[in-house]
Amino acid sequence: MTTTLAPDLAPVRQRLANGVTLLVKETHAQPAVTINATMSVGSACDPPGVEGTAHLLSRLLDRGAGTRTADEVADILDLRGVSPLISVTRHATTVTCDCLAEDVEMVLETVCDMLRAPRCPEAEIDTRRGQLLTQLRQDEDSPSTRAFEAVMTLLYGEDHPYGRRPKGSAATLAGIDRHQLLDFHAAWFAPDRLTLVLVGDIGVSAAVAAVTRVCGEWASRAAPVPPLPPPPAQTRRRLVIPMPAKAQADIVYGFTTILRSDPAFHAYRIMNNVLGQYGIGGRLGRSIRERQGMAYYAGSMFEAGHIAGPLLVRAGVNAENVDRAIASIDTEVAQMARDGVTDEELTSAKRYLVGSIPRSLETNEGIARFLQTAEQFDLGLDYDSRLPGLVQSVTVGDVADAARRTLVTEHASIVIAGPYEES
Repeated sequence: MTTTLAPDLAPVRQRLANGVTLLVKETHAQPAVTINATMSVGSACDPPGVEGTAHLLSRLLDRGAGTRTADEVADILDLRGVSPLISVTRHATTVTCDCLAEDVEMVLETVCDMLRAPRCPEAEIDTRRGQLLTQLRQDEDSPSTRAFEAVMTLLYGEDHPYGRRPKGSAATLAGIDRHQLLDFHAAWFAPDRLTLVLVGDIGVSAAVAAVTRVCGEWASRAAPVPPLPPPPAQTRRRLVIPMPAKAQADIVYGFTTILRSDPAFHAYRIMNNVLGQYGIGGRLGRSIRERQGMAYYAGSMFEAGHIAGPLLVRAGVNAENVDRAIASIDTEVAQMARDGVTDEELTSAKRYLVGSIPRSLETNEGIARFLQTAEQFDLGLDYDSRLPGLVQSVTVGDVADAARRTLVTEHASIVIAGPYEES
C-alpha cells in the first residue's frame, strides 16, 4: 500500500530574548489561526500534600487575567466566537483555541495573560474547587478510573508524581487557598517555560511581532524542575478494589517501559499496536473478547514520556471472568515476549501508523498539537518528514527486543476494581 504524505510542515522557530519559544506554520486554507500555548509545568510539580494545585489553577486561568476580570475575559472571547480548551498533564498546562485571523492578536494577548497573570479571585476558587470535587466523586465511583489510578501507584509508588492522583483528593483540595495558587504560579510559570504554536493564516513576521508585543516584557524566571526519579524495580503485584454495586469489573495490567527519547520508541509503538491499541483489532481483543467472549472491551495503551512511561492492558469483564481474563492476558503477553510479532503484523502496524500521519495533520489544531509534542521532546523541526522512515525502519527483531525487555509477566502490576472478591 502506498501512502501519500502531505508536504513537509517546515515550521519556523523563533526564541524571544526572555525565553518564550514560538513556532509558526502558515496555512491559508481558511482565514483562521489555531493558538496552542503550552507551559511546561503540570501536576508533577504539585507540592507533596497539596496534590491538585495544578489542576485547580488551570480551572482559574480564564476567570480573570492580567487587568481583566472574568467577565471581561469572557466578553473578549465570546464576541469572537472563541472557546479555549484548557488541559493539564503531569508535565504541561495547555490553552488551545481557534480564532479568525483578524482577531489573532487580541486572542493571543488574552491567552498569554491567562498563563502570565491569572487573578484567581476567591469566589471563583470556591466554585472551581467544587467542580473538581464533583469530578473526584465521579472518579471514585468509576471502576476503570479507580483501577487506572491504583495501578499507577503500584508501578511508581505513592510518593512519586506519576503514582499520585493528579487531581488530588478532597482533603488536599480543601487545603489549597489563593496564596498557595499564586505562589505555585510564581514558582513555576515563566516565559522560558512557554511554547506558543501558531498555525494558520498568519505570516511569520506578523506572528513574531504579535508575540513580542504580548510576551516580550515578561521577565520572570522559574525554579528549575527537579528530575523525577525512575520507577522502582518491578515485581508481580495484585490489588483488588471492591466495588460490589458495579455491574462489571475493570482490570488494568501494567508495566513501566521507556523514555520518549529511547531509540526503541517506534518499536514499542508497533508492539502496542499489535497487542491491542485499537481494541478488537489487536491480539488482546481478538482473543479475550472475540474468541473467548469474556470481555466487554480489551486493549492496550502505551505512553513514553520524560521518564519511563506505562504500557497498560485494560479490560472490562463480568466478575466471574476476572481470573480467566487475567490468565488470558498473561498468555498473550508471554507469547508476545517469547515470539514477538509476525511479518504480517509488522507490515499491518506500519501501514496503519504511517497512514495515520497525514490524518493527524489535516487540521490546524492537529498540526499545532504535533509541533508542540515535537518541541516538548526535542524531536526536531523536520520530525514530520522523518517520522515515516523511523516507523518503516523498525524490524521484527526490534519489536521482539522491546517485548522481551518489558513484557515479563512476573513484573506485572494488576488491579481489579468492581464486584469481585479474591477466592
